Amino acid sequence: MSSTAAARSILITGANGVLGHAIARMFLDREPGSLVFMGTRAGRDRVDTLLAEHPGRAFALPLEVTSAEAWSQALSQIERHGAPLAVLVNNAGLHDDALLATMSTDQWNHVIAGNLNSVFLGCQAAVNVMMRNRFGRIVNIASLSALHGPAGQTNYAAAKAGVLGLTQSLAKETARMGITVNAIAPAHIEGALPAGWTEEQVKAARLQTPMRRFARPEEIAAAVFFLASADASYITGATLKMDGGLV
Repeated sequence: MSSTAAARSILITGANGVLGHAIARMFLDREPGSLVFMGTRAGRDRVDTLLAEHPGRAFALPLEVTSAEAWSQALSQIERHGAPLAVLVNNAGLHDDALLATMSTDQWNHVIAGNLNSVFLGCQAAVNVMMRNRFGRIVNIASLSALHGPAGQTNYAAAKAGVLGLTQSLAKETARMGITVNAIAPAHIEGALPAGWTEEQVKAARLQTPMRRFARPEEIAAAVFFLASADASYITGATLKMDGGLV
C-alpha cells in the first residue's frame, strides 16, 4: 500500500504482545495515511510506545475480544474517526496447556473462547462493516499447532484448527464482496516463547527447526501487511505456514 493511498482504519487485537506490536508498527511505518487501532485487554506498555511515536494516527482501543458487545463498541469508536474499518488482524490469543486427561472444563472453555470464539465475534463484527464498503482484509493469526498439534495442547490446537476452518469458509462467503480472509500459522516467535521454558528447551526447539532459528516478529508482520495490501487481492481462504521448514 503506497503512502498516497486513501486513509483506512486498521484494527489489531492483542496489540500489546510481541507480535501485535510488530504488526501495528509495520502498518504505522508503511501506511502513513492510515489510522491504526490497537486492541488491548490488560497491559499497555508497548501500545503506549506507539501512541507516543505516532500521535493522531495510533489509538489504544480497550477490547475484550470474547464479548460481542465490546466488539460493537470498538467498531463504533473506530467509525467516529472517519476512516472506515478496512483491515482486521485477529491476533489476540492465549494458552492454558495441560494433558487432556487432566484438563479441566474451564481450561478447555477458556482457551476455545480466547482463540476461536474471539475470531468469530471479530470477523462477524468486521464483515458487517466491510460489506457496506465492498472492501476488506481480514488476517487471522492461527498457529502451527493447528497443523501439527503437540501433546499438552488439545484445547489450543483445536481452537487454532477451528480458526483455519473459519477462515476458509468465510473467505468463500465474502469473496464476491471485495473482502479477503486469510490466516497465518507461525511456529515459535522470538520474544514470545512459552513462559517457563528452560534454556535447554529453547535450544532443543531451535535445533528442531531446519533454519535453526525462530521467526522474528517483523517477518510475521510483513506477511500480514502483504495479505492486507492490494497486491494480495486474489489471495483468499489461504493459510500461510511460517515455521522455518519445521513441518
